[in-house]
Amino acid sequence: MSHSAFLLVVLAGLIHALWNIAAKKAGGDARFAGFTSLIMMLVWAPVGIYVGWNVVPGWGWTEWGFIVASGVLHVLYFITLLRGYRKADLTVVYPLARGFAPLLSSGAALLFLGETVSFAGAAGIVAVVGGVFLIAGGPALLRTLPASSEQSDRGRHQRLHKGIFYGLLTGLFIASYTVLDGYAVKVILISPVLIDYFGNFIRVTLLMPVLLRDRQATLASWRREWKYALLVGTISPVSYVLVLYAMQNAPLSHVAPAREVSMLFAALLGGHFLGEGDRVQRILGALCIAAGVFALGNF
Repeated sequence: MSHSAFLLVVLAGLIHALWNIAAKKAGGDARFAGFTSLIMMLVWAPVGIYVGWNVVPGWGWTEWGFIVASGVLHVLYFITLLRGYRKADLTVVYPLARGFAPLLSSGAALLFLGETVSFAGAAGIVAVVGGVFLIAGGPALLRTLPASSEQSDRGRHQRLHKGIFYGLLTGLFIASYTVLDGYAVKVILISPVLIDYFGNFIRVTLLMPVLLRDRQATLASWRREWKYALLVGTISPVSYVLVLYAMQNAPLSHVAPAREVSMLFAALLGGHFLGEGDRVQRILGALCIAAGVFALGNF
């Protein structure tokens, strides 16, 4: 990975951690996703119009097909993530999703995009995934998997199993849109700005019924969450567009796991973002992520 692509990914990871912390503090549901999508559409309109003015009129079915598919996958990802948060713990769902996704993304890039990875790069991928696993709970997470005969433990185990299911399913959607968008910017040569901005129109279309279904509840949510929605809607596109630009100049199999540097920043900046846990183990996991991202950035 080039140094410029590496710096883009690191900066994107920092921004990604910041907006995820804001989204967590908002405590919103699908309405929050609708708010942020509307804000993205308005705030980033000048950039979208400027970049796409002479480009979008020349798009055909291929380009618009990728735009629609990207928007749908992003919505499915977010809805699945929110459902996982409702049915399980964030400390299980989020790290598993972030750890499972780069494995799938890297594998797909190696199989379908003709990319190769060095031994050091492969070690970096393993280090990143291992670090995410440690932050998620490490060996303690595996020890809690077997079902308990104690009535008091059954609810906890069911919640854990749901967390694993939704975490892995969320990771599948993350990997899907990562590979799809990576192919779009590397092969179809769609601008990273445009695939994110116009994909957001698909997200708005799919989420609008949620906002209109119960307008009083939507208004109440807006009053509680508008500050967080404004922050997320303004800065979150920056993090993903930076990643897409990095994908244009570096192997997707390196960029996808390197994105998990956001877990490092979240652990350092978010405090209790992932809940209480073994601080030593979380620090060790963060160091593994840092070492893995460094390996990916230099080999």
